[in-house]
Amino acid sequence: MDKGLDLSVYQVRTDLALESHQLAVEQSGDKQIPGVHIEETSEEGVHLTRISIENDQGAKILNKRPGHYLTFEALGLRRQDIDHQNKVTDMFAKEFRAYLKMLNIKEDAKILVVGLGNWNVTPDALGPLVVERLLITRHLFELMPDQVNDGFRPVSAIAPGVLGITGIETSEVVKGVVENSKPDLVIAIDALASRSIERVNTTIQIADTGIHPGSGVGNKRKALDKENLGVPVIAIGVPTVVDAVSITSDTIDYILKHLGNQMDVRNPFESPSKNPENHQRFMGMVGALEENDKRQLIHEVLSPLGHNLMVTPKEVDAFIENMADVIADGLNIALHESVTAENVSAITH
Repeated sequence: MDKGLDLSVYQVRTDLALESHQLAVEQSGDKQIPGVHIEETSEEGVHLTRISIENDQGAKILNKRPGHYLTFEALGLRRQDIDHQNKVTDMFAKEFRAYLKMLNIKEDAKILVVGLGNWNVTPDALGPLVVERLLITRHLFELMPDQVNDGFRPVSAIAPGVLGITGIETSEVVKGVVENSKPDLVIAIDALASRSIERVNTTIQIADTGIHPGSGVGNKRKALDKENLGVPVIAIGVPTVVDAVSITSDTIDYILKHLGNQMDVRNPFESPSKNPENHQRFMGMVGALEENDKRQLIHEVLSPLGHNLMVTPKEVDAFIENMADVIADGLNIALHESVTAENVSAITH
């Protein structure tokens, strides 16, 4: 293969630092990645992973910017269990409040929430849906400050749409709003891409590194970050899609693993899951390919046919509404001291 060929298009597409770390561990065989610190905890059916990328070496290995990444994995959300959803909301609010303190964001700081995405496309409508559910207070502080009770802070929000609808780069719209409204912090909410269908609509990532609008479907626009906007930017994302190349590649791996398990029963010393010769025996040339070569082949087969799709579950309508509720209610509780888990529904709905 041509060593000068750019294989980046064939890499696993994921916006999650957690998955990037898992891939780096799989490729290196070493759980300790240089320049990366990771902590994991589980509580009430929610798995939390804290990843700190501390230097450029770690950033290069994970292909993520240096910063702090907090990931919530709540697979129980697929059951649409209201009690579990409320638990996730409470945990998100508590962790987000702690995240703000870690970044030294003051309790009276002015917040601008940006709901990124296309409200006409369900898997991309997370940001606008969250904005609709937020408790907006900035205008009250501007017009009638004497009537605002203690325990609230100035919060404004905007859903700037996408380039195809407005004809304006999202970063230009947001930068104009930031320059005029002068918030102390921007919270950007967007749909992401995952390499695993299991994490779609069940995972939330928080990062202090900003965000590239459209990155989930490979349409990277100008970044929304402190460098471009002049204020800190916290990104909140939920994976809503998986690309067809990832699904096909993972399916091949699952087949090999399944065949390996069957082989292990007959002969525990010979497993196709670890033996390249058995990979080739069961799946021919494809089974013997390295990961990048396999993904390149799948990409080359699917793309001319128009089948290199972005895939989302058929229940995405219900999932996206639930995730918007979790994030919006969690933000309302975290940003306003007077809003609690008990009164959030009465105040905001």
